[in-house]
Amino acid sequence: MRKIRIGISTCLLGENVRYDGGHALDSCLWVTLGRYVEYVPVCPEVECGFGSPRETFHLMGDPKQPRLVTSSTGKDHTDRMEAWASKRIGKLENENLCGFIFKTSSPSCGIEHVKVYGHNGAPRKIGVGIFARIFMEHFPLTPVGDAGRLHAPILRENFIDRIFIYKSYREIVREIVNDEKTIGGLVDFHARNKLMLMAHSPKHLKRMGYLVAHPRDLSKNELIRQYETLLMESMALKPSTAKHTNVLHHVMGYFRKNLSSDEKQEILEVIDEYRRGLVPLIIPVTLMNHYVRKYEKSYLKEQTYLNPHPLELQLRNHA
Repeated sequence: MRKIRIGISTCLLGENVRYDGGHALDSCLWVTLGRYVEYVPVCPEVECGFGSPRETFHLMGDPKQPRLVTSSTGKDHTDRMEAWASKRIGKLENENLCGFIFKTSSPSCGIEHVKVYGHNGAPRKIGVGIFARIFMEHFPLTPVGDAGRLHAPILRENFIDRIFIYKSYREIVREIVNDEKTIGGLVDFHARNKLMLMAHSPKHLKRMGYLVAHPRDLSKNELIRQYETLLMESMALKPSTAKHTNVLHHVMGYFRKNLSSDEKQEILEVIDEYRRGLVPLIIPVTLMNHYVRKYEKSYLKEQTYLNPHPLELQLRNHA
């Protein structure tokens, strides 16, 4: 499998680019996730020419359009940072990024809850970093993550689900664009990801199903655009225990007629144990995969929901 290209704040990779000349190495991102992704590092402050070490920055003024100023001398570097960011974004368009992981709380890279100082000097955690804001405005569908919050199992699983499916989708789109006659790849993609989408948003799944069932209603480019928007909107919604439980029952339905009474009882008990929070999702999913193989259910073998990412990431092991 070709690695997924992900943008990342440079300090998270252990590079000494922070204001104090140090780094903020995140071993989980570097060692564990790093086996499956290719990082494209970006450090706004250093690349913008401020160097390391340097005077610290903070955001000030209107939270919707804050200014980037130095903490001690009060110099305003907003225009300089925004001009650099616009050029850097242009270069990132050619990097084929499927996501970006930003440094928590940074005045340049924080994606939420960044301190913004009012004119009275009191901070409120309601801002977005200058570079992060420009990135998200330019790439509204690209998954972004906060390095600190990605240590929460549910948020980490959701982010990685999104980057894996986005990579797969973009590969399909390239094939469709190069073929003037067919969108069969999109139909296959939708079929393979039906259960995954059901776990995130049944409402979006229904709308996406209509698009692939009526491809002649739109031009190929508009079909791709609308489908991609719905895909990434749905994947941004975190699955709930109730949604996962619904999907598991749906999977069971494909081989219900093959099961013995004892096998049915076993599956129903494990699903209920998951629903009550007694076992992690990996337990019923592993059992489902066992019966998928036993009863040779080819349609289910292709479902990304049952094998969305490498087991080594241990994303479904939390209760």
